[in-house]
Amino acid sequence: MRFRDKTVVITGGNRGIGYAISTRFAQEGANVVMASIEEHVTEAANKLMSETGASVLPVVCNVSELTEVKNLYAKADKEFGSIDISIQNAGIITIAKIEDLTEKQWDDTMEVNTKGVFLCCQEAIRYMRKLGGGRLINTASGQARDGFIYTPHYAASKFGVMGITQSLAKEVALDGITVNAICPGIITTDMWDYNDRVWGEMLGDYGPGELMAEWVDNNIPMKRAGEGKDVAGLVAFLASGDASYITGQTINVDGGLIMS
Repeated sequence: MRFRDKTVVITGGNRGIGYAISTRFAQEGANVVMASIEEHVTEAANKLMSETGASVLPVVCNVSELTEVKNLYAKADKEFGSIDISIQNAGIITIAKIEDLTEKQWDDTMEVNTKGVFLCCQEAIRYMRKLGGGRLINTASGQARDGFIYTPHYAASKFGVMGITQSLAKEVALDGITVNAICPGIITTDMWDYNDRVWGEMLGDYGPGELMAEWVDNNIPMKRAGEGKDVAGLVAFLASGDASYITGQTINVDGGLIMS
């Protein structure tokens, strides 16, 4: 129960890696603010409350819109009285050849994945400074380390997350706020179902699950894809007191896919 009486805001917290993170914090006693652009975030929040008994506040929020981000953190503070941890996890991906990649796809990806991280960190810091400290954790990607084919916009957005993390870590260190990022690899989520299908179609005649299985077998020493709980464990550590002297770091959680 490391996070009893602590409040954590998790964007994209209603499914995939985000729901696993929400679950971990709820199990460890936190008040969970589950934010998502999807209207059915309330259903996920109710499910989590039923499973864990935790206090969970669902908030519909487009992280690329400043007014909605301000509303998210104001609601969290009003409901629970503090914002101790903020996890910038909302993200999107599209896959397309460079000649087919649209300006809208580029802009939408940067708006959510990079601008969204900036806006949420900016607003969270306002509240954390009043408390005298806090934890910011940003979801980057293996593509923040090594850009992959047909996704230059996604890779750029995640390299940007790593840059934001390092810059902010230096700026707010004396405020008692740590800022770190995580780089998930191949994780069994809806996003990776999409990746497997679309990359599989573009890179060869792969059936459902075949490309992902091949990449796992050929590239991951542990010979398995990750699960949301693998990522949630790292995030919980970075949010805990045990990580109080860790800031400005980007940490891979990928079974050894990328080593650094």
